[in-house]
Amino acid sequence: MRHLGLITLLVPDYDEAIAYYTGILGFELRSDLPVHEPGRPNKRWVVIAPGPDAQTGLLLARADGERQTARVGDQSGGRVGFFLYTDDFDADHSRLKKAGVTFEQQPRNEPYGRVAVLTDRYGNRWDLIEPAPGKSPA
Repeated sequence: MRHLGLITLLVPDYDEAIAYYTGILGFELRSDLPVHEPGRPNKRWVVIAPGPDAQTGLLLARADGERQTARVGDQSGGRVGFFLYTDDFDADHSRLKKAGVTFEQQPRNEPYGRVAVLTDRYGNRWDLIEPAPGKSPA
């Protein structure tokens, strides 16, 4: 079997990102380990995932240098770059709004499901999606 394991998400600070993605978006912290790489002090292997059954996680990578720092919050050139699937859109949408998450638009129904675009703490755009009945989430 093959599956996509991790996707790197550049962040300015490990602890701030962990607090946001776990505390606000509801992800779980799967790993937070030191990495011993010459010339890169305080590097960590930080993995979060949207839930215990998720096969794909996000590797939170602290931006290193001007080039990476410039990409924080704009890793997909302004497009929606991340897709968070839910089986209870209304509950998750309400919880996220109450937690201060910014939604760019009102929820809408599309052939593939119920969706709304949100912006995370750093400016990355995400779709919150509840797939339509009988539609594959991918």
